Order: sequence, then structure tokens, then C-alpha cells
Amino acid sequence: MTQTANILHHCLYFTANTLTRVISRMADEEFRPTGLSPSHAFLMMLVNDRPGIGQKELCGQLHLAPSTVTRFIDAMVHKGYLTRQTDGKLSRVYATDAGQALQADIANAWARLHHRYAKILGLKYGDALTAMIDDASLKLSEAE
Repeated sequence: MTQTANILHHCLYFTANTLTRVISRMADEEFRPTGLSPSHAFLMMLVNDRPGIGQKELCGQLHLAPSTVTRFIDAMVHKGYLTRQTDGKLSRVYATDAGQALQADIANAWARLHHRYAKILGLKYGDALTAMIDDASLKLSEAE
């Protein structure tokens, strides 16, 4: 193995991006039957779980910029899955009946994705890896 190739496999940036590409392909495949991207599906899960959730809280939960969350919400409003209600400066998001009806399909897609990578990695290792990545993300975000 060359020195550069060795460096790549010991670089958090490179390995995290490689993992992102692999898991994103898997997630896209598992969420395709819902008609939603994985990101839109996770937004729907949060809104279905907390009707009236604020857009700012969605940004925090999804770790996305406000402009990105606004685009996601706009797309889901356009599809008829969400409504937005403004109360002064506060924007609250609610699922429509059609959005609520997606919840079971979204939960099934998430379960299939989890099962798929757990089958490859092992359940304990997959869950531990998820926890370590989440912890590292939080620590690196706080250090910025």
C-alpha cells in the first residue's frame, strides 16, 4: 500500500465521506418505496412525532442550515404532506393527513435500513459505531 493510500484510510475526513456515500446509497434504496428521500423522511418522522414543531428545532434536530430545512419543508408542503403555520416570528410545522399516513412506511424503511447495515456490520457493532459517530459529530461541532 502506498503512503498516500495509507493516509487516506487513516483520515477521518476521507473515511467519513466514504461511509457517507455507502450508507447514503443504502438509505436511498430503502426509502425509495416511500417516495421520499431519507432526509425528507426523517423530517416527516420528527413532525409526526412532534406536531407543531418549530422550524428552528427541526434545524437543530436534523443538524441542517435553516435555508435547507426551509427548502425541505417547502417541498413537503408542495407534495401535500406538511402545512406551515406562522405565529409572529415563529413558524410551526404540522403533518397533513397524507403526511401522517406516511409514518408507517417511513418507519418500515428505517427498520429495513437498520436491519440491512446491522446484518453486514453486526447489530452491536453497527449500533456502537452509530453512537461513536454521533458523539464525535457533537464534539467536533461544539469545537467549531
